[in-house]
Amino acid sequence: MRAVWTWILLGLALVGAGRGWAGPAGGKPPEFAKIAGHDYVSMRDWAAANELQPRWIKPEKSLAVANPRIRLVFEMDSRDVDLNGVKVRLSFPVLLRDGVVWLSRLDVQAALRPVLHPPRQSGPRRPLRIVLDPGHGGKDPGFEDGERQEKRYTLLLAEQLTLELRAAGCEVFLTRTNDQYVQRELRADLARQRKADLFISLHWNSVGSVRNDAQGAQVYCMTPAGAASSNADGGETVGEAYAGNRCDDRNMLLAYSIQRALTKLPGLEDRGVLRARFEVLRLAEMPAVLIEGGFMSHPAESKRIYDPSYRRQLARAITTGVLAYRKQLSRAN
Repeated sequence: MRAVWTWILLGLALVGAGRGWAGPAGGKPPEFAKIAGHDYVSMRDWAAANELQPRWIKPEKSLAVANPRIRLVFEMDSRDVDLNGVKVRLSFPVLLRDGVVWLSRLDVQAALRPVLHPPRQSGPRRPLRIVLDPGHGGKDPGFEDGERQEKRYTLLLAEQLTLELRAAGCEVFLTRTNDQYVQRELRADLARQRKADLFISLHWNSVGSVRNDAQGAQVYCMTPAGAASSNADGGETVGEAYAGNRCDDRNMLLAYSIQRALTKLPGLEDRGVLRARFEVLRLAEMPAVLIEGGFMSHPAESKRIYDPSYRRQLARAITTGVLAYRKQLSRAN
């Protein structure tokens, strides 16, 4: 068993020595455990390595781990964590066993480290080249609210977002510029052909085909290999990696940066950073996210979606998130 953990520690050192795992010089190695077939690390040891101080908010139920710059709140037996005020869905629940709090090793690597210790910028700095993907189109209307169809409002948001991103100095291309159907597998390929730095797919959310009280914005990025997607209801665990997993660190950082910017909009509920193996995310060879900007099935939120001034606010928030992502990469150098 000691040899197994030595191998794990060596692997972690190779992918990020000193970036969330290395403790004080001469300190004892982190405590690991295998629970329900998954690798976990002691929350105490992970927090110490990141100079974070644990404190129970509600004994054995809610734990804050913080320093002057970072604050995370974990709920026991839950996959949701509040990371500096933004909800992030983990791949595995945080566990309390015999007085020890355990955090999934995969979540440390794929969910927390990219935000707390952003990956390095590679290559010369140049204007970001972004491909926007207005969801649906042509024979695929998406959600329909009477005569209003999702495909129209994803394109309108993409047009506004194009203006905002170009004003910020980005190069922007769209997978469609009119009411045409583009196969999902071709959308990510168009981004590859454009040598895009980022791929952003735009959608509006809904619950079934009827009005509902669900509301808010959420951003999806690619599910890491070995985990179930947030929308899989406990199933669909996939061990293999796809093209979209090549950028796992940046996928997470981009999704978090955009969701954090969206949550600053007044009255917009934070539905969190989630994971999915949507085809456009699976096939993307560059950092990619899928944004659900709000619910067309919500009586009040749908009215905001149909309002050009509100879509402009959303576009500006997404642009703010993209620029924050770029800034974090630069700081990592």
